Amino acid sequence: MPQKLLVSALAAGLCLLAALPSARADHAEFQHRHGATATPIKHVVVIFQENVSFDHYFGTYPLALNPAGEPAFHARPGTPAVNGLTADLLTRNPNFLNTLNGAGALNPFRLGRDQAATADQDHDYTAEQVAFDGGKMDLFPAATGNGSADEGGKGLVMGYYDGNTVTALWNYAQRFAMSDNSYGTTFGPSTPGAINLVSGQTNGIAQTLNGTGDETSDGHGGLTLVGDADPIGDVCSSPTRNQVQMSGRNIGDLLNAAHLSWGWFEGGFDLGHTNANGSTGCKRSTLSDVTGAPAPDYIPHHQPFQYYASTANPSHARPSSVAMIGHAGDAANHQYDLEDFFAAVRAGNFPAVSFLKASGYQDGHAGYSDPLDEQAFLVRVTNFLQSRPEWRDTAVVIAYDDSDGWYDHQIGPIVNASQGSADALDADGQCGSGAILPGVDPAVTQAMGRCGYGPRLPLLVISPWAKTNYVDHAVTDQSSVLRFIEDNWLGGQRLGQGSFDVRAGALDGLFDFRRPHPQRLFLRSDSGQPLLQLPWWGAADEHADGAGDSRRHG
Repeated sequence: MPQKLLVSALAAGLCLLAALPSARADHAEFQHRHGATATPIKHVVVIFQENVSFDHYFGTYPLALNPAGEPAFHARPGTPAVNGLTADLLTRNPNFLNTLNGAGALNPFRLGRDQAATADQDHDYTAEQVAFDGGKMDLFPAATGNGSADEGGKGLVMGYYDGNTVTALWNYAQRFAMSDNSYGTTFGPSTPGAINLVSGQTNGIAQTLNGTGDETSDGHGGLTLVGDADPIGDVCSSPTRNQVQMSGRNIGDLLNAAHLSWGWFEGGFDLGHTNANGSTGCKRSTLSDVTGAPAPDYIPHHQPFQYYASTANPSHARPSSVAMIGHAGDAANHQYDLEDFFAAVRAGNFPAVSFLKASGYQDGHAGYSDPLDEQAFLVRVTNFLQSRPEWRDTAVVIAYDDSDGWYDHQIGPIVNASQGSADALDADGQCGSGAILPGVDPAVTQAMGRCGYGPRLPLLVISPWAKTNYVDHAVTDQSSVLRFIEDNWLGGQRLGQGSFDVRAGALDGLFDFRRPHPQRLFLRSDSGQPLLQLPWWGAADEHADGAGDSRRHG
């Protein structure tokens, strides 16, 4: 970095630091300085990725094998331990010892960087509960395992990556904060996870098309979503696939009522764009060198706001201008293409709340994506945001929609029981005991099909206000992100209508709102290793917008 630019950056930093609340400022003065938000965070960016259990990415953190030819990872001194794969779990795992797993009975094993592309595992609502086997966590190969013979067959489900493959995520964990005790709100695949993120409520289906294969009875004559139905009305929804529309409210409704800017930004949502391979409209796709197969850019059942009439943009209408992105008043209705996010932030129109969904090939979902393409996406977004002046009051939350069925050794607390036909954690028709949340309709006093918490998932916070090299052990879930938005911008207002937000743990333990983080961390998109480390208050650097992705052939 040129000396003149460094001096300028440091000077700018001193000015910004002077404007920050001191470590001794009380909460009332802090809120006065920072306006309507309850914390210094003015912009939250939720990067919602696909299908990873905690142990699948962080089971051996912070110890990587570091073989020749793979990006090396060496933990900082004092790095805290996580609730990961102990020596006993690695050598005498209950899935290895359980003969019901047949040929798939394996101990957890390391997947190298050359094994980044793998088969997808079974991650259905019922199958995951069977794999948990009443908390013994010993039936994963039999219940959710899937793989070719050279991948280990059903035993592939026991595979995990370390910091030589998911290098960027391990480096972010070193410099910022992560949780080792965060869970899917319920069991099940992508769509319930996405809807739990924005409403905490998968009950209250208002309408169905093409059958009810992705739903289960709520016990009161209604339906709860437990599978990957497409949203009714989305022009990209499959005409033959089960489709649903949800009733009730989501966080977009609350943000609209408060006149706050927000948006869901998903790869492939702009149907007027044509990729380099000629694909366009709902059929836009991208080929990665890692997987060797094209993946759809836009996946309708990954877009939760499309399930609600109040927040849907069924025709994928474009925003009337960059200045309108995030704001009410045009046909886009807060639903945008991923590239609209970058355009809006560059134009100085950074929404208060942004949800980011990668194009399919970069979302991390085994079977059509992979951790290396996912890494390129995460690095691109995070480098870009750290280069912006708004970084000083931004928080990036990296979260996941479900576990894909990958092995994880830790069962979470069952805070919401269910006694429905799809439940099987403790016995047929039984998942947990105790209180059961109601449905959207007040007549549905106990909505079945929402057993949770489900599998343990990665959760990271990257922000100047995140704790550094910190592992939070407090129990959180996908609806904890919903709660953070409610607490920070909406005075703690809750959605009601049986939402999990009333039971969600807070994300506060990952932050230190009295002392800003001392550094920004720019990574390489190919290796995930550090590119630059700069004071967080400095000016934008020419390298900060992310390295190019050499694997994309869109």
